[in-house]
Amino acid sequence: MATPDDLHEWISFEDPDEQRTWIFDATYLHSNHRCIWGEGCQGILDHPAPELAQGCCSYGAHFVDDDDVQTVVSAFVRLEPRHMQFHAQAVKKGFLRPGDPDTDGTIPTATRVVDDACIFLNRPGFEGGAGCSLHIAAVEAGERPLDWKPNVCWQVPIRLEHHTDDNGHVTSRLREWKRRDWGEGGNDFHWWCTEAPEAFIAEHPVYETSRDEIVELVGQRIYDLMVEQLERPNWVPLPHPVVRRG
Repeated sequence: MATPDDLHEWISFEDPDEQRTWIFDATYLHSNHRCIWGEGCQGILDHPAPELAQGCCSYGAHFVDDDDVQTVVSAFVRLEPRHMQFHAQAVKKGFLRPGDPDTDGTIPTATRVVDDACIFLNRPGFEGGAGCSLHIAAVEAGERPLDWKPNVCWQVPIRLEHHTDDNGHVTSRLREWKRRDWGEGGNDFHWWCTEAPEAFIAEHPVYETSRDEIVELVGQRIYDLMVEQLERPNWVPLPHPVVRRG
């Protein structure tokens, strides 16, 4: 029987304090995947564009709710022109894309796009540094970038999903972000990082390098339970498919 191309191993356990089952993609979390923005990342356009250094920022950041919007609003007031290349445009015209006309329009759908990428993305050559201006300013302030950025920007390439069955039991699954998670547009990406061998170069596994993000998503208690299972003696999950194929 042929081995499935995208074979992963998972761990699961019941939450001792809630009516919930947790499922974790052990293969991905044990892998040495990392973001390679600015180090060969080809971006998410329909053609390779590492020279643009846009990463996942080509289409702006889509918000999940009003709290997500307010996080960025609060962060923006702390940005200065030296942090943000398009600060003047953001002050003059705003940095939020208007709400979807099919809704009441009160919650903006995403950050604005300027010159074919997110308004918060500093382009190569900007004096204040290339990359996310929110990230740059947060680091300078000695704070976590995830407390300044839209949810999607600090979660990708990790994804947490929840499903509630007919009896009210919740199953929460934490895994790698795949093309399908971007909707139909994901199929048009020339390149996606969790499919790319050049992005599996970290010195430590994902569950360590992305500790802050995972704790933010699942909480410290569940993170500790997850790590306990991932670090069981004499057990290592299947290597990531990208690594196996390499």
